[in-house]
Amino acid sequence: MVIHYGYEDLVIVSPVVTLGIFDGVHRGHMVLIDCLIKRAKETGGESVVITFSPHPRLVLERDHLNLTFLTTPDEKKDLLEKAGIDHLVIIDFSREFSRMHACDFVKDILADRIGTKYLIVGHDHHFGRNGEGDFDTIRQCSGLHDFRLEKVQGLQTEGGTISSSLIRDALLSGRLDNANKLLGYEYSLTGTIVEGKKIGRSIGFPTANIRPEIHKLIPGNGVYAVEVITDDGSYPGMLSIGTNPTINKENGIRSIEVNILNFDRDIYGNNLTVIFRKRLRDEFKFDNVEQLAFQMSRDKEDTLKLFT
Repeated sequence: MVIHYGYEDLVIVSPVVTLGIFDGVHRGHMVLIDCLIKRAKETGGESVVITFSPHPRLVLERDHLNLTFLTTPDEKKDLLEKAGIDHLVIIDFSREFSRMHACDFVKDILADRIGTKYLIVGHDHHFGRNGEGDFDTIRQCSGLHDFRLEKVQGLQTEGGTISSSLIRDALLSGRLDNANKLLGYEYSLTGTIVEGKKIGRSIGFPTANIRPEIHKLIPGNGVYAVEVITDDGSYPGMLSIGTNPTINKENGIRSIEVNILNFDRDIYGNNLTVIFRKRLRDEFKFDNVEQLAFQMSRDKEDTLKLFT
């Protein structure tokens, strides 16, 4: 996959194009991307995904500091590359860019700059100033610019059409199995190991505190069985998200801590990735640390069963 930052001087053979945010690159997106790749092969062209950075909501919404997304920019690139596309075009999104009219975007960027020969769009895709552009808008404009146009319907599930919002809701409410099913892969997050209070060590379960990447969605509070990816391999682990009410009785500060099983290295300052395999239980407030340690022993047994 070739990554292009901007749309100047692009050299792409008979571009077959789709565009969108693709947060999560989930199963619904993959229906669109699979169609894109298929049409590129049929027409002898190259598949092109156009996306935007930063996320438009980070630019347009006033209360953007607390926004979270399923994928970071790097995660999105990795997932799109694994999907097998030929080109990824990343357009810098700004307030000025957001004021471009839909037909101007079709003419100036899709037709003139990228040279689109075939455009594939999702069933609910909107673009251009105030989201004024949709499939019908593109259809009206595409006839003027000599490219073919196709709409792909959304992928349905019991909860409705698969969407990034549906998956975010599932993760935040602790429905990990449902979220992973909709994603088509197991959710993960990457972060830096930072100093904690080291209380876990005193009860036989040393934990590493994770500082996640900015704007990365953190699943709902609870204890999860995870696969931990470090610079020297992968390990089973138990990850706790929450306020640690048994120990931190008053401060209520949310943290992410992982106990890496069969592991004994100092990794402070290092990055690691955790892959969410299963949600084990809710976060509980125990009467004492002995009860907490007993429950963590049971959590460990449940975690190891997933890796044997």
